[in-house]
Amino acid sequence: MRVDAINQISQVYNQPKTRHNVKADKAYGKDKLQISQTAKDYQTAKQAVKDAPDVRMDKVEQYKEAIASGTYNVSSQEIAEKMVSKYFDALY
Repeated sequence: MRVDAINQISQVYNQPKTRHNVKADKAYGKDKLQISQTAKDYQTAKQAVKDAPDVRMDKVEQYKEAIASGTYNVSSQEIAEKMVSKYFDALY
């Protein structure tokens, strides 16, 4: 083990600190943030979706009444088509 290498290692840790150049900072000015109109529109739309109810009770009531009265009919052909299309969509 070399004892004299300690001086070299301590020199690495005793490096002079960098000085902050105040004049250079003033030349560049301050940072600015600009939000595009598209981003503002997106934020507005996102807030509107967030404020909308998750369940449309008018649709729920309409289907409840149709089921209760026996007038709600589901086509087995439509169900089969939806099931097959979902299966093939999952494959691709």
